Amino acid sequence: MKDFSLIDSPWLPVRMKGGQVRHLGLLDTFEHAGDIEALADTSPTDVVAQYRLLLAILHRAVTLQVPGWGLSTRLDWYEGGLPLGAIRQYLTDFRDRFWLLHPETPFMQVAALATAEETRDKRKAWTQIALSAANGNTPLVFDHALDSQPTAVGFAEAVRMLLGFLQFTPGGLVKTFRDADKAGPLVNTAATVALGNNLAQTLCLNLHPPTRQQAEPDLPAWERPVLTIAQLKGPPVLATGPNDRYTRQSRAVLLIPDPEAQVRWIHFGAGYALGDDENDLDPMTTYRQGSANLVKLTFSDARALWRDLPALAMPAGASGKPPAVLSYAIQIGLELGDGGPIYQPVLIAGLASDQAKLLRWRMERYMLPSALLQRPELATFFKAQVETAETVFKALTSVAVKFVSHTMPDPDSTETRKRARAYLDSGIWGSTYFAHTERALSDLLAAIGQHQIKQAETLWQAAIRDASITAWRLLQQSLGQAANIYIAEAKVQRLFWSVLREHVPRPESQALNKEVSA
Repeated sequence: MKDFSLIDSPWLPVRMKGGQVRHLGLLDTFEHAGDIEALADTSPTDVVAQYRLLLAILHRAVTLQVPGWGLSTRLDWYEGGLPLGAIRQYLTDFRDRFWLLHPETPFMQVAALATAEETRDKRKAWTQIALSAANGNTPLVFDHALDSQPTAVGFAEAVRMLLGFLQFTPGGLVKTFRDADKAGPLVNTAATVALGNNLAQTLCLNLHPPTRQQAEPDLPAWERPVLTIAQLKGPPVLATGPNDRYTRQSRAVLLIPDPEAQVRWIHFGAGYALGDDENDLDPMTTYRQGSANLVKLTFSDARALWRDLPALAMPAGASGKPPAVLSYAIQIGLELGDGGPIYQPVLIAGLASDQAKLLRWRMERYMLPSALLQRPELATFFKAQVETAETVFKALTSVAVKFVSHTMPDPDSTETRKRARAYLDSGIWGSTYFAHTERALSDLLAAIGQHQIKQAETLWQAAIRDASITAWRLLQQSLGQAANIYIAEAKVQRLFWSVLREHVPRPESQALNKEVSA
């Protein structure tokens, strides 16, 4: 039985230019890409996976149908529209691999699970592949469903969840085919997608270069032979390239449809594990400098993402590695020259987890000046400004710990300092500081984009000063109005102002210092 063609059936949520949200099949999505503003899925994991699916299809279509394509052809498609003839031919050639339900080649699933001894008589609720749902012993995040009595979902929703799950699933226990399994390609990643004025431009901006000659073919899941149980039990396998990463079946899944054309149950097991290769990075992953080495950019608890934005703009080096998709977008911007966009919108979305526990997911959009991405000296300046905000916060936190300690008995003891730091960490000190600083971020980026370096530095230092004073006042208010609070503040207030004078002096203070030096 063949049912639910992803090529023809409406399943992919898109937002048209007029703001209307529609559901389209793959063919309609490509054919109307110039009229589609963006993909409209509200799940951070699912929307990234959908962009990756479209990119894999586009890349393979032009690889097979447009010999010798490269940057110049990508620029032509960016300006004039996607090569629809090549895409239609590709979807026609592989039509049988895009049926969600197919006895031999169900899309992104493993048909062998229906007959394998380990799985044929076992089933799990569909929530196993829903990163937003509760299943097993995971925490209740968005629902209170029971594994034994799952509600049904339609085929369209099931395929969207499946794509997001395969990309972002954390590693951990599986106990079918092997005890534990590797994570999906984007585990603990804040994935980046460069956005254009429409979906066609977005795909052109993020499209990875042709596979190198004589290299192993980089095939998506549907162009490979169907997975076998032996492969599921085998060792991790390195990716052949982005198409493989974008469609890697990191878990073995087989949907079990019910008579109402819905899904309640699935077969499930360990997948086609992705091997680790530090020399083959995911094109949508950003690496920033950690405490000891480079780490993936992810969503950290209580840490605003803008604090790590310099990692997207800085050239690859010891301080980080920006996502390759931004370099693909920069290539088009440089080719367009003065006719290119002033700003490059970016979508950053994903999920953070701790082993098998899902912690948080986010989806954020930023407008980065194209000049910031194209000129290393501007990226270095931007990084320095963000580092100034971090330096001031660290120094003021040390002063704030002393302030809070002096409101407690035995203020100089280590234990008192620990309690004071815990008070700050659990309160509004950090969130107030960075939230108020962030208000000036768009103005800072705009000034950098216009090469107004002095103005950018001045307004950013003013923002840091205002944020510092606001956070300090709120900290004082949170401690109360007893006499010992004012006495404690008096003891450390000089240190507070000293930090601001050192790192973010007022313009008149700078002029005065020069006169005194003279």
